[in-house]
Formats: sequence, C-alpha cells, structure tokens
Amino acid sequence: MSEVVTGWHAHVYYDPVSTRITAAALRETIAARFPAAVLGRWHDAPVGPHPGAMYQVAFAPDLLPGLLPFLALNRAGLTILLHPETGRARADHSAHALWMGAVLPLRLEILPE
Repeated sequence: MSEVVTGWHAHVYYDPVSTRITAAALRETIAARFPAAVLGRWHDAPVGPHPGAMYQVAFAPDLLPGLLPFLALNRAGLTILLHPETGRARADHSAHALWMGAVLPLRLEILPE
C-alpha cells in the first residue's frame, strides 16, 4: 500500500524543570535555520497521545532532507519523535514513526485509525 506524505511533525520532548532551556535553544535554532517550519505551542503537561512535555515542529516534505539530519545532530540529548502526515494518525505515530533518543510510550488508543 502506497501512501502520500503530505507533511511531517517532529515532537520535541523535554522536562519542564531540567531540560526546557535545552529545548528552547533547539527551538530558536530551528526557527532561525528553517523559517518555513511551523513551531507549535509549548505543552508542559501531556497532551494527546504524548506522555510528557513537548512542542511540535510541523514542516513540508521538502524540508525533511535538511531538518532530519539537523535534529539528529543537534537534539542535545532530547528525545524526538518524527513522523509523517498521511491522514492515518495512529499509523503515523507508530508504524511510520522515527525516534531519536528513547522510545516513549504513546497513548495510541486515542488516535483514529
């Protein structure tokens, strides 16, 4: 089955007390180097399927070749979930997901198939 990737999301996880400064520095650098990326709000508590504090970076497929290696090399120990947007939220967050750092348990049951 071939699916169309219409965009990508990177979820940058952080601890509100101990690594928020690190996450903020990464966020500022993403904004400066990839101005077409859309930076989501800070979530200091779990939201949706995500088990902890995070913010989202949404971007078009054409940014993937530059943003993926940038995140891999500059995540400074933060965990990042990178997934495509295909219209299948549960599969995008699980079967299609790429993790940098620890693989965190997502609440997949709340996502539509």
